[in-house]
Amino acid sequence: MRSIGSPAVFANPLQDWTDLAMKTTEMMMASAQVIGHRTTRMAAVGANPNESDCREFSLMGQEKFDAATESAQAMAEQMMTINLHLWTRAFGLMLAATTDMMALATSRSMSQSVTRHARLVHTMTQSADTASEMSSSVARLAHSGLRPIHSRAMDNGRRLANG
Repeated sequence: MRSIGSPAVFANPLQDWTDLAMKTTEMMMASAQVIGHRTTRMAAVGANPNESDCREFSLMGQEKFDAATESAQAMAEQMMTINLHLWTRAFGLMLAATTDMMALATSRSMSQSVTRHARLVHTMTQSADTASEMSSSVARLAHSGLRPIHSRAMDNGRRLANG
């Protein structure tokens, strides 16, 4: 178990959010290239697109629908896992903290009070770890939703740059 004073308690969420920001930036840059390429292509062909242009233009709508569907599904699956795990952990810690506070309040000696106080502090430390885990879980949830969109933007960027 990590101690509350350890920087590792807070480092993981920071890394998760930084990774998400990097992936989002990468996806946005690829999207800008794809939009530029497709807009130029649409302007060039005007009202007379050839078969290849028609395929590319219809692909635009379908791939957005597919990516949005995959994104929603991935996030729903991730959310169900996160909710069950974190709810169970948070509820257990809430019960443990209540028990620890009641035990501390009913201490009969200084030794017993110190021991029970230490137990309460340990439970509160676990609660801080859970809060940190929640932040990481939300970042991973966003990652799972971004993954299909990022993948398509990157693939399109490479395909249109080479084609």
